[in-house]
Amino acid sequence: MGARGRRLPRLRRVPAQDRPGDPGRPGRAEALSGDGPVVVVTGASDGIGAAAARRLHRGGARVVLVGRSPEKTAAVAADLPGARWTTVDLGRLDDVRRLAAELAELSGIDVLVHNAGASFARRELTVDGHERTAQVDHLAPYLLTRLLEEPLRASRARVVTTSSFMHWVGGSRRGHLLDGTGPYLATRAYARAKWCNVLFTRELARRWAPEVTATCFDPGAVATSFGAASGGITGLAFRTPLTAFMRTPAQGADTLVWLATAEEGWRNGRHHADRSPTWTALSARDDVRARELWNRSARLVGLPS
Repeated sequence: MGARGRRLPRLRRVPAQDRPGDPGRPGRAEALSGDGPVVVVTGASDGIGAAAARRLHRGGARVVLVGRSPEKTAAVAADLPGARWTTVDLGRLDDVRRLAAELAELSGIDVLVHNAGASFARRELTVDGHERTAQVDHLAPYLLTRLLEEPLRASRARVVTTSSFMHWVGGSRRGHLLDGTGPYLATRAYARAKWCNVLFTRELARRWAPEVTATCFDPGAVATSFGAASGGITGLAFRTPLTAFMRTPAQGADTLVWLATAEEGWRNGRHHADRSPTWTALSARDDVRARELWNRSARLVGLPS
C-alpha cells in the first residue's frame, strides 16, 4: 500500500528493487538485518544527511534515515538496500515523541546523528509555543536524545550533532538562555541554536559518560538547499554565485562520518571541524551555562532535568 501524502506510522524497509522516488511500503521496526552498527540520521532526505547516510551504508552500517518529506526520504533510502526510513516534524514535540517510540523498538542504536536543522526568515512559534528555530535545531534533538537514553546507554552509543561556526555569534548571558526576548533576527536565531548544540554536546558528554559519548562538528559552508531556504544574511549568501566556492554535501559530511565511525582522534564533548577538535566560543565552554541549558530545555519539553 502506498504512503504518499501522509505521515508514516512505522519505520520502512525499502527493498533493493524499489525505484528512487517510490514512497515505500509499511513495515515493522524489527531488528535490522546484518551485523553492522545501527546509525540513525536525521535530516537524511537531502544535503549533508543524505550524503552521510550513503557513505555510512557503503561502510556497512545499518542505516535508519529520518526526514521531513516522505517522498524525498524514501528516494534516498531506495538507493540503500536494506535501509529503513521514517519521517518527523521537529516543529511538533509530539511527533518527536512518536519518533522516539519507533526508534526504541530497534534492537539497539549505536550512533544517533542530529543533522536536521532549519532557519526561518521571520519569527514563528510552533504548536508547542516555542520559537521555531530554537525548537527544530535544539529542543527537538534534545528531547529525542533524552527519550532514547535507555537504548543509547545500553549500546554505549555515540551522539553526533551538526553545529556550525555560526555559534561564535550566538551566545546568551547566564540566566537568559532560550528566553526568546528581544527583536528577532534570523541569522542570530540560527547562531544561537547552533551555540546551544555545542553546549548540549558538552553537557551530554559530562552527564552520560562513559556509556554515551557526544560530539558535534562544523561542516563548513556547504552548498545545500537548506542554505538557500534560510533566512537573514545566511540565506542571502547561499543565493549568490558564492555557492560555486562552497563545499559539496559529500565534503560537508566527511567529518560527520568520521565522528560516527572512527575509533580514535575525536574528543568526547568537543566541537570538531575537518576531522579535528577545534576551538569554540568561550561562552560555549561554560559549564554553568551548559547545566542551565540542560535544565531549561528539560522544563520546556516537559522532562525532569
